[in-house]
Amino acid sequence: MTDPAAAILRRPYRWVTIGACALVFLAAFESLAVTTIMPVVSRELDGAGLYALAFAGPLATGVIGMVAAGNWSDRRGPAAPLYASVALFVLGLLIAGTAASMPWLVTGRLVQGLGGGALTVALYVVVARVYPAALHPGIFAAFSAAWVIPSLVGPFAAGIVAQLLSWHWVFLGVVGLVVPAVVMIVPVLRGLDGQAREAAVPPWAVGRLGWAALAALAVLGLNLSAGVTLFPAAPAVLAAAAVVVALVAVRPLVPDGTLLARRGLPSVILTRGLAGAAFFGAEVYLPYLLIEEYAFPPTFAGLTLTGGALAWAGSAAIQGRLGARLTHRAAVRTGSVLVLGAIILALVTTAFHWPAAVAIAGWIFAGGGMGLLYPRLSVMTLALSTKENEGFNSSAMSISDSLGGALALAATAIVFAAFTTTAAAFAGVFALMAVVGVAAVAVAPRVSR
Repeated sequence: MTDPAAAILRRPYRWVTIGACALVFLAAFESLAVTTIMPVVSRELDGAGLYALAFAGPLATGVIGMVAAGNWSDRRGPAAPLYASVALFVLGLLIAGTAASMPWLVTGRLVQGLGGGALTVALYVVVARVYPAALHPGIFAAFSAAWVIPSLVGPFAAGIVAQLLSWHWVFLGVVGLVVPAVVMIVPVLRGLDGQAREAAVPPWAVGRLGWAALAALAVLGLNLSAGVTLFPAAPAVLAAAAVVVALVAVRPLVPDGTLLARRGLPSVILTRGLAGAAFFGAEVYLPYLLIEEYAFPPTFAGLTLTGGALAWAGSAAIQGRLGARLTHRAAVRTGSVLVLGAIILALVTTAFHWPAAVAIAGWIFAGGGMGLLYPRLSVMTLALSTKENEGFNSSAMSISDSLGGALALAATAIVFAAFTTTAAAFAGVFALMAVVGVAAVAVAPRVSR
């Protein structure tokens, strides 16, 4: 039996694998690096009022990029969307890296998010067109590792660059690395252009683009709602309205039946959003908990997530090597249970003041669960797609990620602010994410028909 993790590095896949993983790595590194340097940027540019928008903006515009790239890939193949997404990503880096004011930096981040969202979808379609189905577990495991590894080095490297040079180079330094990554996959992309011209061309989905823009605005509004204080219940009212708008807008952007957890592809897309929301919604607050309740120094609080990151990478590699010996359904169910279990451990640790080591050790299981289920959900999305809708389904999966994470983070911010003590606030956050985790476990068995 061919080892999918090794075969993706053999001819004729070697250079496209390296190039694609490099692009994923650079996008992930930039995301984590910006989180590290943004307090410095905000202070230097006097932009505290736009701090949240610098993070929410790219998430919102990324939804538009995902839909546009998916539709464009279905029409003409992934080559042109990939080139355009890389160009937008680089343009955003240049704008942000040369910014002399916070509004200009936020503008760069919006452009960067548009390109980053499109890049993810275009790469998924490249995988569908280039690699046989037997190698999909291997390449998606490599993508997972490319996302996780920057979490180990990205914040530290960004801090060093900002300290020794300038925060500007955290943006500008990535630009020179993007071009070689794209050059590696150009020969393969030329062949995909030829395949696309032979296929029937679906129309532009203008309506879906409009819904994507509405969903992006809802996501942005939801992330900003916690800061509105017109009246006591204003954050909750605005958040509820934003959630309703987001759910209405997302329906045309995902397969029919996704919000109803219909068996097959709809549940694959929904599970992706629920599991990601539960994981990332809890992960954001874990270092915060360790600092506030257990008096951890910030450096060590952040490093506690390293175990989860390593477990994610290791688990993704293991499932990639197992291939068909581990069924998709079993991987997704096991992964979702592990994520839920880790969140419950964090909740119990907070509620009963258990040693911090319990929550830290539990997060290793959360990372392992994500490494199991994320690559397999990607594989299933492509396996349940046709050449005519690979782009749409890939964009739906990415949109589920983005909207799930945005909704979770906004909801946790409102819950955290609703309690009078920090211990109760942390318990409320983990309890909410546990509920989301239960939903992911409930939907997971429905990923297969």
